[in-house]
Amino acid sequence: MRFRQVHLDFHTSEAIKGIGSQFSKQQFQDMLKLGHVDSITVFSKCHHGWAYHPSTANEMHPHLSFDLLGAQIEAAHEIGVNTPVYLSAGLDEKLARTHPEWLIRDQNEKTNWSPNFMTPGYHQFCMNTPYVDVLAAQVKEVVTNYDADGIFLDIVDVRECYCQYCVAEIRRRGSDPRQLSDMKQMWEETYFNYTKKMNDAVHDIKPGLPVYHNSSHVARGRRDLAHVNTHLELESLPTGGWGYDHFPLSARYAQTLGMDYLGMTGKFHLSWGEFGGFKHPNALRYEAALSLANGARCSIGDQLHPVGFMDPATYALIGEAYKEVEAKEAWCREVTAISDIALLSVEAASNEEGGTAIDENSKHSDTGAVRILLEGNFLFDVVDTQADLSPYKVVILPDAILITEQIQAKLTAFVAKGGKLLATGQSSLSTDGAGFAFDFGVQWKGVSPFKPSYFKPNFELPALRNASFVMYTEGQDVELSAGGTVLGSKENSYFNRDLFTFCSHQHTPSDLENSGPGMTEGPAGIYVAWNVFEDYALKGSLPVKEFILYALDRLLTDKTLRTNLPAQGVTTLQAQNGSNRWINHLLYASPVRRGQNVEIIEDIPVLHDTEVAITAAEPVREVYLAPENTPLPFRQENGIVSYTIPQWSCHQMVVLQF
Repeated sequence: MRFRQVHLDFHTSEAIKGIGSQFSKQQFQDMLKLGHVDSITVFSKCHHGWAYHPSTANEMHPHLSFDLLGAQIEAAHEIGVNTPVYLSAGLDEKLARTHPEWLIRDQNEKTNWSPNFMTPGYHQFCMNTPYVDVLAAQVKEVVTNYDADGIFLDIVDVRECYCQYCVAEIRRRGSDPRQLSDMKQMWEETYFNYTKKMNDAVHDIKPGLPVYHNSSHVARGRRDLAHVNTHLELESLPTGGWGYDHFPLSARYAQTLGMDYLGMTGKFHLSWGEFGGFKHPNALRYEAALSLANGARCSIGDQLHPVGFMDPATYALIGEAYKEVEAKEAWCREVTAISDIALLSVEAASNEEGGTAIDENSKHSDTGAVRILLEGNFLFDVVDTQADLSPYKVVILPDAILITEQIQAKLTAFVAKGGKLLATGQSSLSTDGAGFAFDFGVQWKGVSPFKPSYFKPNFELPALRNASFVMYTEGQDVELSAGGTVLGSKENSYFNRDLFTFCSHQHTPSDLENSGPGMTEGPAGIYVAWNVFEDYALKGSLPVKEFILYALDRLLTDKTLRTNLPAQGVTTLQAQNGSNRWINHLLYASPVRRGQNVEIIEDIPVLHDTEVAITAAEPVREVYLAPENTPLPFRQENGIVSYTIPQWSCHQMVVLQF
């Protein structure tokens, strides 16, 4: 898999003429060179349903007069650029008009994406209909007739559907469409039948050819869904609704799966389908570097104009990022992450049999936890219940991880070998409601009736004097038990805000009375009585972050990496064992909000005198900056390698050569 990919959309209406009329092999090649591109996903079939090549399995766009797909593949291969081929799988608007009975329907027979045929937009297909065979024939045709370097199938996943094919199938099985559990099982089987049929269509002709089924999100805890692919492409356009928090969360999970993967962003100001929208070059530089820092290759989305002319401004923009990636690749191949902490994902735990379903509150917990870990400069992975926990020193159970038998066995073994837990909210409660499954020095009494309540720590926060700090989310009432150490207390408000009992503009103040422990430490680790990670994701409260960092520093006494990198920075440590070296990635950019909920990166400051200390048992022969190959003064004492980076911006790699 290449490092510098462009994902080239081409969703082109039949109402537009002159398709590909300005395509030029030379101009196409010139733009790929300008963009430092080494792989470009080109298109066989778009969301409108048209083929961009002669086809017997589909219909060529009515205003295209030549084989555009073949011309692109020829032009790219001539200069050594790979060409995976894109087919819209879930959408085909041309076919939707002739076979509406093949579309996904809800229980009221409504279509999804576009709600009807009087509203402009696409309609999604059910893979439990004859459409799946039509699509398989289209895939087979491309793999047979073209020298594709992979197949990318878009808009697919396990989908809810009550079309008449699904209703008939569930009744044939002796069940009823009102039996949700049976319908869910059928929907799962529909998706896996689809992936097998498509993978067979590819690999029967070209064994081993890369295939990716894009659902726009790699579900944590669903390794079975991940492994229907030969690799992963993490769609994460920060301005397209994903935000800058999404990719680190997704990537820190993906790297644990042992699969090649790339991070997919876009050149657009907003999201897919935008013509004439551009982000600042610094944003693409940062986003590409973020992929490298997390062990990923890079992909940047573009959309070709209907006339087939590659936009020079776009490829100059992409080239700003990819010329840097090209220089850094040697230090980014075949890497594994070094991590102290495993964050057990709420999403992943909910996908385990018997796990608690995610609700409107807990869906934010993973995001809040990753944000605190990034701002605290911790080395961490996001894991599921199948992960091997032996490499880690601390496991975080954020807010809503109820302990099933499988999780209990895994965490019991982890704690027995000296590992520590950080649990918050209802995490670590057994699924039968009997209480905590691990010894944090407290007994569970129940959900606190007060919201909000307050935390009074027994320690000083770095940025604030001690106080009663408001906790906006749900809390738990607990009681100290033998062997527990209280690290802070819980205080209730005078009363909850109600019609005849309210005070001031927002919520009632603390009654300043100790109502039990708020943070405790026991043999298994530390427990915090609120949904603090949900709290941080939604409110971003400084005290919440600082007392969680205190808890983690208390548990993680032998932290692998320490640095004075500011809170908006990101640091990772990747091992390149084949070259006997570690690569410390440091990134810094500060997104600002422009317009309505659009995060923009424009100005990237120069950072000075960034200090790093890394625990390394083996002697380090040299430390240098990459890709500059500039030696960096360092010292190694008592197993700690220390160095200071005098000046850098956006992304800096520091290589520790053993």
